[in-house]
Amino acid sequence: MSQVVFGVVLGVSILVFAYHVKLLRRTILLGREASVSSSFSQSFRQMLKYALLQARMLDRPVAAIAHWAIYVGFLVVNIEVVEILLDGLTGEHRILAPYLGGFYDAVMVISEVFMVLVFIAAVVFLWRRNVLRLPRFHTAEMRGWPPLDANIILWTEIALVLALLIMNASEQLLQERGIYRRVGTFPISQWLMPILERMDNPTLIGVERAAWWIHILGILAFLNYIPFSKHLHIFLSFPNTYYASLEPSGKLSSLPQLTPVVAEALGLVETNSTSSEAPSSLGAKDVTDLTWKNLLDAYSCTECGRCTAVCPAHITGKKLSPRKIMMDTRDRLEEIKRQLYKKGKWEPDGKALLGDYITPEELWACTTCNACVRACPVLINPVSIILQLRQYLVMEASQAPETINVLFNNLENNGSPWAFPSADRGKWAEKLLES
Repeated sequence: MSQVVFGVVLGVSILVFAYHVKLLRRTILLGREASVSSSFSQSFRQMLKYALLQARMLDRPVAAIAHWAIYVGFLVVNIEVVEILLDGLTGEHRILAPYLGGFYDAVMVISEVFMVLVFIAAVVFLWRRNVLRLPRFHTAEMRGWPPLDANIILWTEIALVLALLIMNASEQLLQERGIYRRVGTFPISQWLMPILERMDNPTLIGVERAAWWIHILGILAFLNYIPFSKHLHIFLSFPNTYYASLEPSGKLSSLPQLTPVVAEALGLVETNSTSSEAPSSLGAKDVTDLTWKNLLDAYSCTECGRCTAVCPAHITGKKLSPRKIMMDTRDRLEEIKRQLYKKGKWEPDGKALLGDYITPEELWACTTCNACVRACPVLINPVSIILQLRQYLVMEASQAPETINVLFNNLENNGSPWAFPSADRGKWAEKLLES
């Protein structure tokens, strides 16, 4: 019966997770086509450097070490999780031990060491967020759900580690009492044995089984929580860094809708060679006007705040926060995703990313310095979204700030940003020529 129950729980959990992954993919692909690199080797090296080796985490040693402990610990401890899954499906106990021999002891030792490192790292992160209260974790957008989400994950990691250590400690006692066969070496969890040793065998077996179920159910719950959490970056950081542009971060791309129109105006192509159809909407008003890579960026954001911490506009008191741009984009996507879940399709709801989530004031505060892009550990590009929203304001809504309208008028009338006629362009150099 236990195997049947476990199989049903596991199957339902995997199906629910697969459904939400499919829904997430469908939501991301609502975005426009994106221009991505065709160089597999360069993109793959980029993914290894930034997603696997986490090169941009190293500038903050404490955060980097703690993040590495959780990251590697997640991978190592999952070896024992695989065994738990096999035990649950087959009804065996420590099914891998006979096949791995002495190597099994080494795996258990490494697993326990990393469990402690994960525990310490989670405590460090909780301390930094809730006691030290680092400023970048407490800006205007980091209220309500975002900090709660981070704390839920950290406390869950602590609970999962404790459950696994209690399971191992109780098993060691049961092995010593001859109830379970002797397998594995558990150097860390043995320190919990004095707490449990006064229990009789049935109670101890109950504790071991309860810890086993708590851990695996916690893992499955965590798996299905991830699609609704900022911790989606655990999976999405790899494709996001792979598809990130290989071009310099400051390079601005042209609008593909305007390229044929401009080429015709400059006489680079014959008039009748361009399409007579009007170009599609210029820039972006809602998330469906952005590229799918922009939407993937939004879901890959872990809300670490490194982008906002280095943004000169934010530092000088402007309303702009690059992290908020990404969080707003994701919030709008989540609203659309809920409609996809309920109705099976997306229909305009009268809302838009621009106006309902992000204000023009935020957009025009950006200096396009790309400091946020260079700071992001997983190569997210908030500037790309900002520029597309600004393009819509200028080219579709005709809502450019007055200072920019003056510049446009000067360019149109004088061929330069300044209010001087073209004939006077060289006057600044006259005295230089005389000397």
